[in-house]
Amino acid sequence: MGAVEEAEESDERWLLTYADMITLLMALFMVLFSISSVNVSKFVTLQRSLQDAFSGRILPGGRALKESGGSTTAPQVAATPPTATPAVTSDGAGKGGKVDAKTAAAAAAKIEQKDFKLLKARVDSYVDKHGLSSKVTTIVTPEGLVIRLLTDKLLFGSGSATVQPGGRSLLAQVGSLLRAENQHVIRVRGFTDPVPIHTAAFPSNWELSAGRAASVVRAFAEAGVAPERLEAAGRAALDPLTSNATAYGRARNRRVEVLLPRVATGPAAEAATKPAEKPRFAPNFGPEGLR
Repeated sequence: MGAVEEAEESDERWLLTYADMITLLMALFMVLFSISSVNVSKFVTLQRSLQDAFSGRILPGGRALKESGGSTTAPQVAATPPTATPAVTSDGAGKGGKVDAKTAAAAAAKIEQKDFKLLKARVDSYVDKHGLSSKVTTIVTPEGLVIRLLTDKLLFGSGSATVQPGGRSLLAQVGSLLRAENQHVIRVRGFTDPVPIHTAAFPSNWELSAGRAASVVRAFAEAGVAPERLEAAGRAALDPLTSNATAYGRARNRRVEVLLPRVATGPAAEAATKPAEKPRFAPNFGPEGLR
C-alpha cells in the first residue's frame, strides 16, 4: 500500500511546476501591460506643451524652427515684437510710408517721361550741332519717344534701301545713344510716298519701306545696340504726315521713324504725358493791378 501511495504522489508533482510557470507568466504579462499603458491625460498635456513651445509664443524662433524643419542655422531673434502692417490710405501712402500700385505706376511713368526727355535732348543736341534740324525731329508722344528721319538726301537715294555715306554717321550716333538707353524696345518703321515702284529689288513700296527699316536696324546693331531690342517694319505709303499732292509733301512722307514704346501704360502714363496746367489767370503787378 505504501508503495502505491508514493507512486500516486510522485505522479502529481508536475502540477506544482505548472502552477509556478503559470504564476510567472501572469506576473510577466502584468509587468508588460503596466509598461505599455499610457496616461492619456499626461500625454495630451505634454503634446500641448510642445506645440506651445515651438509655436513662437514661448520660445523665440520656435515658429521658424517649426517651418524650416530644423535647419543648422540658428534663427534670428527679433529685437522688437512684430508690428501690424500699416493700412494704405486712399491717397496711396500709409502711415509706414508704403504706397499702393497706382502710386507706384504713376511714379514709374514720371521717371520714364523724364528719361525720354533726356534722350530727346541728347539727340536734338547732336542734330543742332550738325545742322540736321530740317531732316531729323524728335517728339515725345503718348506712344513713346519718336525719332523721325527724312530719307531724301540723307539716308537713302531714290528707290534705294542702301544707307548713303552721309547718313551712316548720323545712324551711328543715334545708335550709340540708343545703346546707352537699354530699357526699351526699338521699333524702326519705314514709310514711302504713294508713287508706285516696280524694280527687281523692290516690286512695291512695301518691300522698299521694309528694306529701309531693315537697313537702319542693321546700322543700329553695328553701333552696338542689342539685336533683341530691335524690330523692323515697313508701312509703305500708309500713315502720311501730310498731303501727297505736292512734291514737298511727298518728300516729308518719305521717312524712317524710330519708336521707343512706353513701358508704363494706362492712366499713369497719360497723366505723365500731360503738360503742366497753366494758371487760370496771370497776376498783374503793374500799376493797373495795384489799383
